Amino acid sequence: MKYMPIGFRSSFPKSVFKVCTDLGHIYYWPRAANTCHPDLLKYSHKPILTFGLHNGQLLPSFSKRVQLTLYLLFTTDMGVKRNSSTIDESATGSPKTKAQKTSTGPIDTSLPNNKVFPENFDFPEKPEGTIKISSYNVASLNASIKKGFNKYVDAEDADILCLQETKVNSPVSTAVNDKVYKYRYWSYEDKKGYGGTAIFSKYKPLSVTYGLPGYEDKSRGRVITASFPSFVIIACYVLNAGDKLKSLDERRVFNSYMEKHIRALQKDNKSVIWCGDLNVAHTADDLARPKTNERSAGFTIEERTDFSKVLAPSSDNIPGLIDTWRHLHPDTKGHYTYYSYRFACRDKLLGWRLDYFVITPDLLDKVVSCDIRHEAWGASDHVPLVLVLKDVKMTE
Repeated sequence: MKYMPIGFRSSFPKSVFKVCTDLGHIYYWPRAANTCHPDLLKYSHKPILTFGLHNGQLLPSFSKRVQLTLYLLFTTDMGVKRNSSTIDESATGSPKTKAQKTSTGPIDTSLPNNKVFPENFDFPEKPEGTIKISSYNVASLNASIKKGFNKYVDAEDADILCLQETKVNSPVSTAVNDKVYKYRYWSYEDKKGYGGTAIFSKYKPLSVTYGLPGYEDKSRGRVITASFPSFVIIACYVLNAGDKLKSLDERRVFNSYMEKHIRALQKDNKSVIWCGDLNVAHTADDLARPKTNERSAGFTIEERTDFSKVLAPSSDNIPGLIDTWRHLHPDTKGHYTYYSYRFACRDKLLGWRLDYFVITPDLLDKVVSCDIRHEAWGASDHVPLVLVLKDVKMTE
C-alpha cells in the first residue's frame, strides 16, 4: 500500500489513519494495527507536529526527528519526494521552507551511489600521446586526505590536477607526491578555512598568475591561471551566491571579470581551458530538482545567463566556449558531480552538475574524452571530472 506525503491539509485513507487535533497538536493515529505501517505504531497518540508564531503567522514546525521519520514513512512513487514545510534536500543554497511539492528531475539509477570512498579504483589507461587533466572540489583538503584523497590521486595519475575549496592557508605536504608533481601552485583566501585552489603539474608552466585581472583582491584565493605551450588553464572555484542569495551581486561581478579574463586570452590567440567548480547548473538537465531550485544558489536565472554568455560569441564576435562534458554527452541526464551530505542525497542520486571543463573551440578536435568519476565520492561531496587531450604540446 502507499503512504501519502504529509502536508498541513493532507488527508489519509480512512481505513489507515484518523487525523486528530488537540490544543495545537496534530496526532497521527492508526485505526487498525494491521493496516498501519509498523514503524508508525510507536508514534501513536504522540504529538508529532506543533505550531509556533512566526512573523505574526501561525505556522507548522516539525522537529528534526519527525522530519526524517515522516520522510521515510510517507515517500511515494508518485514523484513527490518531500512533504510540505520541509527542506529541499538537493539545494546548495538556503533551505526551502515554503510549502510546495518537490518535482524530481533526471536521475540515472544505474550509477554508483556508494557512501564510502572506495579503497581501489579501476580507471581506464590514458591513451598513448595524450595528457590527462583532473578537476576536483575536495571540500577541505585536510579532511579529504583523511578520507582517502591520495588513493584517488595515485589511481588517476593525472598530468595536471586542479583542486578547489582546499580551505587551507599554507601548502599541505601530504597532498601529493612532490617527486611526481614537481610543480605545485596554491592560492589562499584571506579568511581562514574558506575557498582556496591549487594546481599540481608534472609539467612546468610557462607562467602562473593568481586572481582575475583588475579584481585580484576579491579573487586571488579562487583563481589560478597557468600557461602551457598549447593552452592556458584557468583553475577556478567560483563564488557561491550564498544563503538567500546574499552574495549574488558579488557573484555576478566575479562572473563579469572572469568573462573579461577569458576574452582577453582569446584576443591574444590563446587556447583556453576554464575548469573547476563553477557553481552553476547550466540547464534543468544539470540538477535533480530544477523546479524547486529556481531561486537557489547555483540555478538562478542570473547565474545561468552569465554562464551562457561565456558559451556564446561575444559582442565583438569572439567565439563562445564549449561545455566539454555536455558537448560529448548531449542527451545524458542524471549525471552529476555534487551530492550533498545531507538527507541521503548520494543514496538517492539527487545531485547537481557544478564542475566543468569549458574550452575554446580550437581545442575541440583535441578532446579524447571528458568523464565524471562517479564512483569517487566520499572523500568530498563532489566527484572528480577528467579531461583527456591529444596532440598538445606541454614543453617548449
